[in-house]
Amino acid sequence: MSESPPTTPVCYRHPGREAYIRCNRCDRVICPDCMREASVGFQCPECVNEGRRSVRPARTAFGGGLAGQHGYVTKALIAFNALVMLLSISTDRGGDAAVGGSGLGGLLGGTTPLTEWGAVLGLAVFPDGTVGGIADGQWYRLVTAMFLHYGVIHLLLNMYALWILGRTLEASLGPARFLALYLVAGLGGNVAAYLISAPNAATAGASTAIFGLFAALFVVGRRMGRDVSQVLPILVINLVFTLTVPGISIPGHLGGLAVGGLMAFVLAYAPRSRRTLVQVAGGGVLVVALLGLALIRTAALLA
Repeated sequence: MSESPPTTPVCYRHPGREAYIRCNRCDRVICPDCMREASVGFQCPECVNEGRRSVRPARTAFGGGLAGQHGYVTKALIAFNALVMLLSISTDRGGDAAVGGSGLGGLLGGTTPLTEWGAVLGLAVFPDGTVGGIADGQWYRLVTAMFLHYGVIHLLLNMYALWILGRTLEASLGPARFLALYLVAGLGGNVAAYLISAPNAATAGASTAIFGLFAALFVVGRRMGRDVSQVLPILVINLVFTLTVPGISIPGHLGGLAVGGLMAFVLAYAPRSRRTLVQVAGGGVLVVALLGLALIRTAALLA
């Protein structure tokens, strides 16, 4: 009885091709086109894909994605603020100046129809006799105000600070957590301005969120064991500037500083085992508390 000739091994994905290499994980025969280099030997495409699904993506120390290292959210916020400034200028038909302001050739100060529409304003009677403000139901002002600026210099100063602070914090926290920090801090500053400023005083600017980033940089730096001594002089200079220069919303800046620090504390000190849950819940509590304070202020103005 004659023996059958030996069978030539073929690739399991390409039956017409001879192959002599086996996948290190599943031991199936693979041809050169299907070979994927591994730490030891080669693997087939299916085993490589399975390995990728089983590996958890790398995260920052606070649970955020590593995409924050690219600063996409920081850049997007700067671009959005610049776009809103252009829209604000475009609404100023025959107003203070071509660049939406009054001082320094229109670069500083001044209002436009867009800033009048979106700035923090408690309750006021407009020149046409209509009544408006947050107490009158225009709650959107608590958000829109952090994206509006009085003149180009106002915008440039805030965006420079955002560029410096934002990239560092976004890399540490991740894009989503950094954006939450920015928005909650800005909301906190605007609510503080609503609570304390005169009802007919309008305030706007990203400074509420920027001051929150100053506080967050200190909190996050301490949590990571970094030297944060260089942050304090810059923060003190900005506080002195806030308290001494006329026309700056002191409640807005201090409110953003306080709420930004609280939000950063929630993000940085959440327990690792339930980190995301605690971070979301803590941020939610801050937002609810801020809206509650705004409701109290509204009731007082309408009383």
